[in-house]
Amino acid sequence: MNRFVLALLAPVAVIAVVGSAATVTAWGNTGHRLIGVAAMRALPEDMPAFLKSPAAIADVGELAREPDRWKGAGQPHDRERDTAHFVDLDDQGRVMDQRGMTLAELPRLKSEYDAALTKAGLDVNEAGWLPYAMIDAWQNLERDFAYWRVLNAAEKRETDMERQAWYRADRLRREALILRDIGVMGHYVGDGSQPHHTTIHYNGWGDHPNPEGFTNSRQTHAIFEGAFTGRVARLDAIEAAMPAATDAAGFDPRARAATYLTTTLGTVIPFYRMEKAGAFRDADPRGAAFVTERLAAGAAELRDWTAAAWRASATSSIGWPAVKVAEVEAGTVDPWLSMVGED
Repeated sequence: MNRFVLALLAPVAVIAVVGSAATVTAWGNTGHRLIGVAAMRALPEDMPAFLKSPAAIADVGELAREPDRWKGAGQPHDRERDTAHFVDLDDQGRVMDQRGMTLAELPRLKSEYDAALTKAGLDVNEAGWLPYAMIDAWQNLERDFAYWRVLNAAEKRETDMERQAWYRADRLRREALILRDIGVMGHYVGDGSQPHHTTIHYNGWGDHPNPEGFTNSRQTHAIFEGAFTGRVARLDAIEAAMPAATDAAGFDPRARAATYLTTTLGTVIPFYRMEKAGAFRDADPRGAAFVTERLAAGAAELRDWTAAAWRASATSSIGWPAVKVAEVEAGTVDPWLSMVGED
């Protein structure tokens, strides 16, 4: 590994040790950092250069932890935000049980999802809403990129020095927002690669039929994603295991979220079989391979969602009055009033 990778992993290892006694959620610090870093290092070449700097890559690794750091803010924040990290699916892929919908049947709006679950007699707070958190974050990032495209194009063409300075300052602000918003999206996408965040068997098998005698230890979830992952996860192994990028053309975040989370759900029973066989003790290579595959899946998905947001932004309209990104980039529209505001 190069010096940048080693420098990045050194604080990860330290934090994994000093933080091991804390309550961990989603992936621990190590897992979320590595997903963010691996995704950023794998972004396509056609994306903005500022995303490729070592500082930006490291920032996204840190910011991928952010939604976990929001916890404890109070109500209603915690009740609403904490349930964004998961969706509890039964073994047939329905939310909670046979009364819930499949991910392919998700309503357009989260409010409609909540209403449908309530009507079915299910507890919205127990069900979670991870797919909506992922979709919302992607839509926000697409807006970020659209504004960045306009600011970047306008700054290069503007001949008025005061306006050019404003465009530059706003572009830099937007770049900071983009890194933050990739990090937040990366957190939820990363949660979606962790088997326990897609299942009713989220902390031991629970009070469900258990013919294979899987563990009911309440420590199962935390030990796997925290202490064990902190011991075995390696950036070079994750990068080597990442599947190839998919074509972002026609990217549908709703359909993609459903496919991705359903795939992760398929790893739940294999996880419990491996746990029963002792694969998540010490630095067992079986467990290490499972962690690597799951982190690689999260990193690849984050890479693809980020690239898709960038490409979708090229056909957007932004500002008020609205201007088309493509027309600004082509130099046929002046976006000044749309960006600064007429008031």
